[in-house]
Amino acid sequence: MYIYGLFLDGAAWDRRSGRLIESHNKVLFSPLPVVHMYAVQTGARDPKFYQCPVYKKPNRTDLNYITFLLLRTAASPGTASNPDHWTLRGVAALCDIK
Repeated sequence: MYIYGLFLDGAAWDRRSGRLIESHNKVLFSPLPVVHMYAVQTGARDPKFYQCPVYKKPNRTDLNYITFLLLRTAASPGTASNPDHWTLRGVAALCDIK
């Protein structure tokens, strides 16, 4: 399934490298490119990916939660690209920014 119209809150997307980056100054929401979602049955998680929650609205409650996306980072421990860094920043994908 291809999904478009998602926005990142708390981070930005670098199209060249295909990774999460720090958000730009004074920009609250940045658009995500078209996302290809597919089902994979696996037990192991790759430490280079951030499990980004997807919400319907900016109000982040369990009623607005949809699923999560695996977004690529450069998983170097101690850097801003570590997936734990994005968890602490509260990065999420939103379907609607109003």
